[in-house]
Amino acid sequence: MGFLGVLTLILIVTTLVGHFSARIGIPAVIGQLVIGVVLGPAVLNWVQPSHFIHIFSEIGVIILMFMAGIESDLQLLKKYLKPSVIVAILGVIVPIASTMLVGRAFGISGKENIFIAVIFAATSVSISVAVLKELNVLKGKAGATILGAAMVDDVLAVIILSIMVSVMGTTTGGASNNLVLTFVEQIIYFIAIYFVVRFIAPYLARIGEKLFMPVGVTLVSVILCFGMAYVADLIGLSSVVGAFFAGIAVSQTTAKTEVDRHIEPIGYAIFIPVFFVSIGLNMTLSGIRQDLLLIVVLTVVATLSKLIGAGLGAYASKFDLKTSYLVGAGMVSRGEMALIIAQIGYQAKLLSTDYYSAIVTAIILTTLIAPFLIKSAIPKELEITG
Repeated sequence: MGFLGVLTLILIVTTLVGHFSARIGIPAVIGQLVIGVVLGPAVLNWVQPSHFIHIFSEIGVIILMFMAGIESDLQLLKKYLKPSVIVAILGVIVPIASTMLVGRAFGISGKENIFIAVIFAATSVSISVAVLKELNVLKGKAGATILGAAMVDDVLAVIILSIMVSVMGTTTGGASNNLVLTFVEQIIYFIAIYFVVRFIAPYLARIGEKLFMPVGVTLVSVILCFGMAYVADLIGLSSVVGAFFAGIAVSQTTAKTEVDRHIEPIGYAIFIPVFFVSIGLNMTLSGIRQDLLLIVVLTVVATLSKLIGAGLGAYASKFDLKTSYLVGAGMVSRGEMALIIAQIGYQAKLLSTDYYSAIVTAIILTTLIAPFLIKSAIPKELEITG
């Protein structure tokens, strides 16, 4: 099937499923994730992961996190920075310890067991952002804490992954990455974010307003988004980190409302549905029978360890039980972040073929469970407060 046919099929099915999901009261994201499983190799095998799907999904998650940044309250993020760090740290330690115990119980040892634990320490906030945005709770203290914690979690995951690949992995390109240089680059990047927010974004917004084009401000903002995402990816961070902070930068300018109004239809009409479907496409049924028990145990432990670990971090930060549960639920999704880490580890010989399919299946199942947990954590009468 040609790429236009594949895109048409994905958009038709995700539109219908999103509509009926909303009618029965479940987040549309869940239906789109399931559609990826159904259309992909796991069930119908009509759509396979491809370069085209990968590119569209990358753009989709970047736009999604860019919009999350635009809609975030910078003062609220600063206010809940300390709870975010605590949530992120406990949300990494508890899953790593729990998953390593599971690995030992199934006879997985050494560096492979450690690496599997690192995979499930990751968080993919993009799924949570979509659900929180759909349920109108992204701008509350729980949303700010989840976003902040996910950014810290992302940095921690990158650091641990870099160390493991450099120290224990098998590199194919000669010398391993210079960790010190990587960390210095990342520190410089986060320092540069201040100047982007304070000076560069407002300057670019003024340039955009002077362009003789109907969407000049939006175009300049998208250039800033993709540019920051590219640089983040270049220095070993996730591209979503750059996109999120680009959104934060735009949110501090007078162009905020206009850019948000223009970028949202582009994202939700084309790219974001492809991103959610692409996660489901990674699931296959090969080897599922012999690894069924491992998949079930990993899925349960991965879900509960993140929920409990991140939730404890929120509770230790003086959040009430309901908000702590919501924060924990918002950190459960592993999504594309864990899939990327698994792929990198597989290429570096840190993860064997014996367990690769089981790990990917558990990641996707955990990602499917996450929106249900978030939905259950949000009472209808919840007041959105800062």
